Amino acid sequence: MSEIKTPNMEVNIAGVTLKNPVMTASGTFGSGMEYSEFVDLDKLGAVVTKGVASHPWEGNPVPRVVETASGMLNAIGLQNPGIDVFCERDLPFLQKKNTRIIVNVCGHTEEEYLEVVDRLADEQIDMMEINISCPNVKEGGIAFGTVPSAIEHITKVIREHAAQPVIMKLSPNVTDIRECAKAAEAGGADAVSLINTLTGMKIDIERQNFVLANRTGGMSGPAVKPIAVRMVYEVSRAVKIPVIGMGGIASAEDAVEFLLAGASAVSVGTANFFNPTITGEIADGIREYLIRHKIDDVNKLRTILA
Repeated sequence: MSEIKTPNMEVNIAGVTLKNPVMTASGTFGSGMEYSEFVDLDKLGAVVTKGVASHPWEGNPVPRVVETASGMLNAIGLQNPGIDVFCERDLPFLQKKNTRIIVNVCGHTEEEYLEVVDRLADEQIDMMEINISCPNVKEGGIAFGTVPSAIEHITKVIREHAAQPVIMKLSPNVTDIRECAKAAEAGGADAVSLINTLTGMKIDIERQNFVLANRTGGMSGPAVKPIAVRMVYEVSRAVKIPVIGMGGIASAEDAVEFLLAGASAVSVGTANFFNPTITGEIADGIREYLIRHKIDDVNKLRTILA
């Protein structure tokens, strides 16, 4: 077989073509502006923004970030300036870049989600990623993302309002993530992304107190990757819609592992904090992997273990 010099790196998510399968994970990359001096955003398949709510959120009290073995815990609480500031300040910056724009949407209630979705209908963005791991205050604190029936309902309602393709971001803090993915698909989701963070805790044994003011936080980083790969593998075989894999990706090799597990694309999160140039490096590394293994199309990776 002759050497592959220019393998196809394009992937298609819900009718949207990305120049490569590498995107950023929400909450780890701001809205792109913050990392633009380190990363050429034009090299990325997509920039996924920090969560945007219908109004400004202050987030949780500090301390709210702590390192752990091979990872970190965060209890930021989805702090953000709200949809008005996002549309006036952040979105115009992204629209000047040659990359796909995916806006992460968060909310406490159905109405809050829909306010953002409706506002984005007239904006030039490519897709929305819906964070359904936020507490649903109307249901006694139950998160939308942990009950399949609630996932199907909120997906259906958002899909009816959305002008762009909808990606539902799934929580791993469930008994069977396949059921959650199937519920999102039944509700009309165009794709799913997983995994969001795992709930964890750290205690300071000298102070004999919780390290995080919120007591618990979301665990991310290399330590969660084996769990994430397993869940992506299971979900990619349970649904027919595209799967975007994330969770502990810190190298091109990690990204390829998710693609082989069945992901159509990958999101890079915590690694941005310790290597702000990592996303571009991963895109280059995937291409080099394809050339080395004489694979002419990145999309073929997800079919190898089928």
